[in-house]
Amino acid sequence: MTNRPMSMSQSQSQSMSPSPSSAGATAPSDPPAAHAEPSVAHADRSVVAADDESRSPSTGGPMLLSRVAEAVYWTGRYLERAEATARLLKVHTELFLDLPKSAGVDWEPLLLVTGGTEAFRDLYREPGEEDVVAFLGIDARNPDSILGSLDRARTNMRTARFLFPRELCEGLNNQYLLAVEECEEAVPRRSRMRWLDSIVAECQRMSGIISGAMNHDEVYAFLRIGRLVERADMTTRVLDVCAATFFHSEDQLRPYADVTWMSVLKSLSAYHTYRRHVQTRVRGADAMAFLLRDPQFPRSVEHCLIEISRSLIELPRHDEPLRVCAEAETMVSDVKIQSLAWEGLHRYADQLQQQLGVLHLCLEEQYFAVEAHAPSELATA
Repeated sequence: MTNRPMSMSQSQSQSMSPSPSSAGATAPSDPPAAHAEPSVAHADRSVVAADDESRSPSTGGPMLLSRVAEAVYWTGRYLERAEATARLLKVHTELFLDLPKSAGVDWEPLLLVTGGTEAFRDLYREPGEEDVVAFLGIDARNPDSILGSLDRARTNMRTARFLFPRELCEGLNNQYLLAVEECEEAVPRRSRMRWLDSIVAECQRMSGIISGAMNHDEVYAFLRIGRLVERADMTTRVLDVCAATFFHSEDQLRPYADVTWMSVLKSLSAYHTYRRHVQTRVRGADAMAFLLRDPQFPRSVEHCLIEISRSLIELPRHDEPLRVCAEAETMVSDVKIQSLAWEGLHRYADQLQQQLGVLHLCLEEQYFAVEAHAPSELATA
């Protein structure tokens, strides 16, 4: 399982974050001061001035500063991360309650999906239900928690707020503040589902604003690429952990394989669409094929890669990112699903995650690491 990449603001905030005072979860009552503004983190970077001679090739408007383009990209990634984490917690809670204890379902797989195992062990003793839910939902010490992701999304959006519709900026800020205000409802079972549902609903509402109220220009392209990279990464992580869980607990989970795969599909909002598309009971091989390479399902890896390629076409200097994206598409289209044993799926999902990491680094080099380019070559959209 590869580690998740961090934005400059996130890596800086981790080095500045205070040490925890106790092993319990802590939720911020005010916006955490440790989350540094990307504009501060990138203050020493050379960027393109948006003057009359620097025009966007697709819109004719001024081109973005590299640090602003990066803030837009990370806004998309953190928005998607918050929604995906909420879905994971919701579906795993349902699975944990539906299956008997003999099935051996526990909460550690969620830490593996999100890449937070080591950070969790630094703060908690055992991966019990309440501690894992608190860590992934509201713990301010976890940069990938739902509250942490929402806070970083709004921090990055604030850097580029002049590019976003006002209702989107206000909606994200209000969502974060409301989530903090109601964070005590996130852990207890009796109120957890309502809190998680509200997170998902607000993220979906903002997706509608992004799609329907923003110009589909370079800003939209960077925002969309960020969301799609994060979405594809989450799909591979869910498959990776599912493979690891079955590989180590196959005997206990064999009678509940259908229910477990239903949970996997639901965690990615894929269950209903899968049933319409496949029209049979849920089977592991069919579910894997659907989540990996159905070109029409928005959360399949292949669909995400196709849409990333389409968005890249709108940007300058897209040859290298398109090449890396095409390599990932080839990995998805050429794999023989039926031949993947659980151990093979684990290895394959890890390779896909690594390729997505290469794509992220390529985007960073082409559009955000501006020191690598001469000023005359800087044409970040």
